[in-house]
Amino acid sequence: MSQGLSLLFVVDPLPLLKAYKDSTVAMMRAAAARRHDIWACTPADLRWRDGRVSAQARRLQLLPKAGKDAPWYVELDAGARALAGFDAVLMRKDPPFDTEFLYATHMLSAAQRDGAAVFNDPRALRDHNEKFAVTEFAEYTVPTLVSREIEALRQFHRDLGTVVVKPLDGMGGTGIFVLREDELNLNAILETVTAAGTRTVMAQRYIPEIRNGDKRVLLIGGAAVPYALARIPKPGETRGNLAVGGIARAQPLSDSDRAIAEALGPTLAARGLLLVGLDVIGDYLTEINVTSPTCFVEIEEQTGCDVAALFVDALEKAVSR
Repeated sequence: MSQGLSLLFVVDPLPLLKAYKDSTVAMMRAAAARRHDIWACTPADLRWRDGRVSAQARRLQLLPKAGKDAPWYVELDAGARALAGFDAVLMRKDPPFDTEFLYATHMLSAAQRDGAAVFNDPRALRDHNEKFAVTEFAEYTVPTLVSREIEALRQFHRDLGTVVVKPLDGMGGTGIFVLREDELNLNAILETVTAAGTRTVMAQRYIPEIRNGDKRVLLIGGAAVPYALARIPKPGETRGNLAVGGIARAQPLSDSDRAIAEALGPTLAARGLLLVGLDVIGDYLTEINVTSPTCFVEIEEQTGCDVAALFVDALEKAVSR
């Protein structure tokens, strides 16, 4: 673009970001390389007054890559700015999607009404619970039950044999249980995960192909990145999440990965979801991640595919419309 954009990233506190592997930092670096201005704030910095949403934002200079713990930015200046004054606002706050995250999306919707361009669209963030969203595309997933009724979950387990249960608001593999066909602790686990029948959970038929990895398939502007990141469980573990020690392996998309991406991509993009992370095990869709999809750095390091540059391409296109 002939003139740089002014971009505001709504993120977790900057000192908490692990710059050497963080996808948001990769986005910032790719955008800064094209002379776009990089600003950052946290959800706590957002405020609404008299019809306008503003943020106490900080303008950043991105430093060259260095060691794992080396400084990665310098704060150039700071001040209160209306979100509508930026060319784009990128919501990159990590889950969980709690009440404060919800309130932040309401703030961002108010900013949209004032003229701000927000990615991902805050209404779409509210509408797409990352677990429950797969129910809209049931033909691409395994038999699934969403309920908090313990007896319904028991019956699902009896019908399917080995199943996986997980909370609807979990992240990083937290709260996930594999219930084997002969599970001796079935009742205790179901009571725990549902908080004695007061918390809704998702149960799915267990997919043995998890041993080959829980694949992250990235959609940017509705189109699939040509490589997925398979997160392979470490020995003795049933979860592939990197947060619990999964091994990351980048690989070309399989035919089924590509088919799922092509089926869902246009629909999700039309809803304002510029960046989506599909989770696929074997040939089956298991989650649709929209809050803060990651894996940019691992894919680039292993394949040379510059995912962050692809994202900035799509962002520039979206802003210019």
